[in-house]
Amino acid sequence: MQTPLEIRTAREADCESVSELFAHYVRHSVATFELVPPSPPEWQSKLKSIREAGWPFLIAQRGGQLAGFAYVSPWRPKPAYRHTVEDSIYLSAQHMGRGLGGQLLGRLLAEAATAGAHQVIAVIADTAEPASIALHRRAGFREVGRLHGVGYKFGRWIDTTLMQLDLKAQSPPP
Repeated sequence: MQTPLEIRTAREADCESVSELFAHYVRHSVATFELVPPSPPEWQSKLKSIREAGWPFLIAQRGGQLAGFAYVSPWRPKPAYRHTVEDSIYLSAQHMGRGLGGQLLGRLLAEAATAGAHQVIAVIADTAEPASIALHRRAGFREVGRLHGVGYKFGRWIDTTLMQLDLKAQSPPP
């Protein structure tokens, strides 16, 4: 029998595991354009700033082990963008392809909407791996653009696909 999945708000104590999981993506993929893995204290600072801004940062655990994490952060610093956020979601390799991404993203979007997000932007490295685009498409995101050659990692130029989800279609701002 599989241990139940727990999705909860991130805590400072989670930053060590988050740092380790994210470091794998930094070192071995183009899912992030980071070149140096952020340290646990850097993740603590990021968690604090996301919390202070009122946005969700979630942890998914199974059997006490980190299975993935997701958060939203401000899309741009200018005040008019205050209701637009960018999502980030990362899963451990052993938890991919099991529906965890959809559960985690669904919860993240619900909490972002409650916190006042109007639009969610996904910036996805455009490679031969379509999983992230498919995950976002299933959640209702639509492709709205492509930026060519904006990232350089592992000796190659990488495009990004921009996807967008309207959480509150045509609703007035709070």
